[in-house]
Amino acid sequence: MLPRLFQSLAFFAGMLAAALPAQAVQPFTIRDIRVEGVQRTEAGTVFTYLPLKVGDRIDDEKSARAIKALYATGFYSDVRLEADGDVLIVFVQERPAIAQIDIEGAKEFTKDNLKDGLKQAGIAEAKIYDKSLLDRAEKEIKRQYTSRGYYGAKVTTTVTPLERNRVSLRFDIEEGDVTKIADINIIGAKDFSERELLRTMKLTTPGWLTWWTKDDQYSKQQLTADLESLRSHYLNKGYLEFNIESTQVSITPDREKIYITIVITEGPVYRLGDIKLAGDLIVKEEELRALLLAKPGDTFSREKIVDSSKRITDRLGNDGYSFANVNPVPEVDREKRLAVFTFFVDPGRRVYVRRVNVAGNQKTQDEVVRREMRQLESSWYSLEKISRSKERLQRTGYFQEVNIETPAVPGTSDQVDVNVNVTERNTGQFTFGLGYSGAEGVTLQASVSQSNILGTGNLLAFQVNNGEVNKVYSFTYMNPYWTADGVARGFDFFRRDVNTQSLSVADYRTYSTGAGMRFGVPISEYDGFQLGFTYEITKLAIDAFSPIRYQQFVNEFGEKSDTFRTNFAFARDTRDSLIWPTRGTYNEFALEVGLPPADLTYYRATFQTQYLWTPERFPWLTFFANAEFGLADGYKDKPLPFFKNFYAGGTGSIRGFESASLGPKDINGDNLGGDRRFVANFEVLFPMPGNKEKNVRLGAFMDMGNVWGPGEKIRTQDLRASVGAAVAWDSPMGPLRFSLGYPIKKQEGDLTERFQFQLGKIF
Repeated sequence: MLPRLFQSLAFFAGMLAAALPAQAVQPFTIRDIRVEGVQRTEAGTVFTYLPLKVGDRIDDEKSARAIKALYATGFYSDVRLEADGDVLIVFVQERPAIAQIDIEGAKEFTKDNLKDGLKQAGIAEAKIYDKSLLDRAEKEIKRQYTSRGYYGAKVTTTVTPLERNRVSLRFDIEEGDVTKIADINIIGAKDFSERELLRTMKLTTPGWLTWWTKDDQYSKQQLTADLESLRSHYLNKGYLEFNIESTQVSITPDREKIYITIVITEGPVYRLGDIKLAGDLIVKEEELRALLLAKPGDTFSREKIVDSSKRITDRLGNDGYSFANVNPVPEVDREKRLAVFTFFVDPGRRVYVRRVNVAGNQKTQDEVVRREMRQLESSWYSLEKISRSKERLQRTGYFQEVNIETPAVPGTSDQVDVNVNVTERNTGQFTFGLGYSGAEGVTLQASVSQSNILGTGNLLAFQVNNGEVNKVYSFTYMNPYWTADGVARGFDFFRRDVNTQSLSVADYRTYSTGAGMRFGVPISEYDGFQLGFTYEITKLAIDAFSPIRYQQFVNEFGEKSDTFRTNFAFARDTRDSLIWPTRGTYNEFALEVGLPPADLTYYRATFQTQYLWTPERFPWLTFFANAEFGLADGYKDKPLPFFKNFYAGGTGSIRGFESASLGPKDINGDNLGGDRRFVANFEVLFPMPGNKEKNVRLGAFMDMGNVWGPGEKIRTQDLRASVGAAVAWDSPMGPLRFSLGYPIKKQEGDLTERFQFQLGKIF
């Protein structure tokens, strides 16, 4: 009370002091104006706000108006006008500036966060100090603490004068303890238990996980959201007349506990009567009725009614009616407890796109963005095409974020612009892989790639793998738009050496050199096939410890052979993203065939299917399932080359087991690989709590599968399985992948490898 009283008296005294000199000024014509008392501001600032100039005649009224104008700037604590002959002298006393702001005692918030809040209240370093803003600043700090449940937080402010008309502000914060919700009581519930209703709300009483979720801390905004969730629970189960009568929130005097009481009226359950369509039905009524989720005779559900309206609106939006309005109007029969709904359809005017504007692409060429757009300029607006355009841009991998807005063109009622705003991601990548196992030891891998070279969308990659098992030197180039309609073309040149001596695989060495060309042809928005041709020369090397079948193969076909192989793959991909997929499917059939007249004639057929699903109620959760099948053999009286066998185990197949360690073995216990393979992966994926940038993903997985050799029967008891946890982090240092697997079904002699990781570098 006293500080506010002193502030009021000071303001009144200042205004009184300002008025007295104004009355003492005798009218005269101003020949010159002189400003005195300025220190930090320039005299020009006074002239800018002073409503007087040389040549004006000053009197008491103009003098008072001038003083008020200078006071109104907030720069000055005192203003006086005096006359020296016909020279007007303006005396000002500047308000002090804020030299520094110190915040002590803050633990829940960083000082920068609190200073941002103070800035919104008008308090910031280098700004003019105004005592009247201190109360607002203290309230802003308390508001921030209240939002985190610190209802007992106290703020003390100290103002220290400094030289050169400056002040230092110090905010001492006593946070206190977090105020917890002691009890939530729902009164009036008859058809549902209080426990069931409380599960629809996020706010809760303290539990064993609330130290992490903070759901036991009261928030007015969250309570409002929870009340809407409670309302939705009843309205979706037919309680059309449900009402929340009152909500009471009380806090104990020590500000440590909060009690919430919610009083509700359930009302009777209603069923749906007839459902009608009215208005301008520019789409056939049968087609619109097929979009309705609510059916006559069903229990009333607000969710189904709203979703039905949205589906009709989206359908009209695909035909260019972007401003369509579908309004469901109920007619309630309280005696029969029926609700008859009429969907009034107003399509509005048909809209077309004036321009497609691209922004945010500093490195990527406009053409790369525009060629992925399915919504074109001067065509009818289509919500489906805009959604597909966004998906295609996200799937390129060039952009971290894609936002598309469709503002109306000013002055028109039938035109919109499509504004595409992208945030580019670093598409150049240097990958450094490191692994360790008891059998293989340390393996190193490095590659340099740029999937968007010079902003053209073309891929250029070099790979060098200098591990004990694999030594790879390769060059790859791919143009995804070799033709304007999206036919891709790529070239590959490689040298690959394989030495299995340090693995659990039977001993052999291969030295392969080859070159190839491949094409990708789109069939539809989601379907496409690839066709490739590769010529490869392979030199084999075995020793006395190699299996007999390996030695027989070399004796029959020689140490050196050539292969002319063709690769064909057909894929359907509806995943919403390649970087962070949350929904959709991926199905691929691939066939590799060694063609005559080359030395090796064989085939390897694989089929892979993936499914991703995100429940609407838990949009942060993604369920992932993957299954792979493989079958291989030779033809034209030639066997399958042993170095084309399938293997399983390790990253990419069955985690928890050593790489390529599963399947048939020779008499020495070394793995031979097989001609049939099955792998299945099930994973629950979710983002790192508190991470908003979508660059860290956690997962819990279960893997299973195995490999079978020629003549072996495929039996379920032969399957191996593991469970574990995984972390994927696209860090500023590069992509990091960790997995920790534990075999839950194995047999004697199986080699396990629980921990695996990979480190990359993005530039």
